[in-house]
Amino acid sequence: MVHPSASPRRWRWGWAVLAAVVLIAAGTVTVTRLVGRPLVEAPSGPVAASPTATAAATATATATATAPAPTASPTPPPGADITGPLTLLLVGVDTRVKIPGWVPHSDAVLVLHVPRGLNRAYLFSLPRDLLVDIPAFPKAGYRGGRTKLTHAMSYGARVPGKPKQPSAAQGYELLRSTVSRYTGLKIDAGAVLTFGGFDGLVDALGGVDLYVDQRVPSKHRRPDGQHRPAGAGGYVGPQMVYEKGNRHLNGWQALDYARQRYIPGGDYSRQRHQQQLVRALARKILSQGLARDPERLQRVVRALGAALLYAGGERLVDLAYALGGLPSNAFTLVGLPGTGVGSGGAYRGEQLLPLGRGFLPALRAGKADAYLAAHPQLRIRA
Repeated sequence: MVHPSASPRRWRWGWAVLAAVVLIAAGTVTVTRLVGRPLVEAPSGPVAASPTATAAATATATATATAPAPTASPTPPPGADITGPLTLLLVGVDTRVKIPGWVPHSDAVLVLHVPRGLNRAYLFSLPRDLLVDIPAFPKAGYRGGRTKLTHAMSYGARVPGKPKQPSAAQGYELLRSTVSRYTGLKIDAGAVLTFGGFDGLVDALGGVDLYVDQRVPSKHRRPDGQHRPAGAGGYVGPQMVYEKGNRHLNGWQALDYARQRYIPGGDYSRQRHQQQLVRALARKILSQGLARDPERLQRVVRALGAALLYAGGERLVDLAYALGGLPSNAFTLVGLPGTGVGSGGAYRGEQLLPLGRGFLPALRAGKADAYLAAHPQLRIRA
């Protein structure tokens, strides 16, 4: 079936916010914090000025007012040499740490590609069950093989000798290599986020406005937000339903909506909804001017702290600065259609159809717009 003081630590948290909203919006925030910081701070206490000092200060001020200002040597801003392209990886993980022997699986794999010039961006998802070649990863004792993409995180997270202490950061390494091999794109930076703290991030932003493009009943939540209990045949009891139309969602609603895949379109619909949610969050952060509200920014950062497992990438400050000017309306959401793959009547996973797979070389060649113009059905409109 086919389915359509800017300390290093603060900079790292700034990058974490950037990753949480497709590694865009907080670039503006952290850059503004850096530029707005005074270069010289005044003494902490009052200082009595002598008459001589006062006269000297007056003469200096007069001379400064009348003399031509010296020409300052231009200092390039951080990231001035970064012109793109850039590819960023955002991974949503359900850790289920209370289940014995559970290791992280990547439930959501989103890729953001920013072409040369950094004036537009393409966001697409890869199916969690996509059949891919996962390379060998000696660090985790994995020999490599062809299996579902979601397993790259779990295989890579295994720590030899520590079966109960999986490493999400290590799992990200193998997932990043797998995604890079499959797409042919160099991954410049990325982040792994758990679902547990995501709802707090949305609530810290005051909720999110989203167009629900189809009726989505929740498998996991009741209308009051409580989790539905599990019965003999699955979850039972009243369930939350997201009706089609413009909706304002709070944290648990946004997370719950974006996780549903037992709906028409299956996981491909879920991928679309996740992309729409990420774009809505990025627009919300940009429109609210968080760059001018440091206190509120810190609340958002604290909310994200519970969700962030790992953030990776070199030259964090430079990347944040380089992406800070990307307009919020520059996002193009792309849906890559795929179909199930079976063997002997058993389901093995998913594969992208030629139409979806063909987008990847077009993206690498800088011809994404032309490809989307020829295949407009790949654009996600809502």
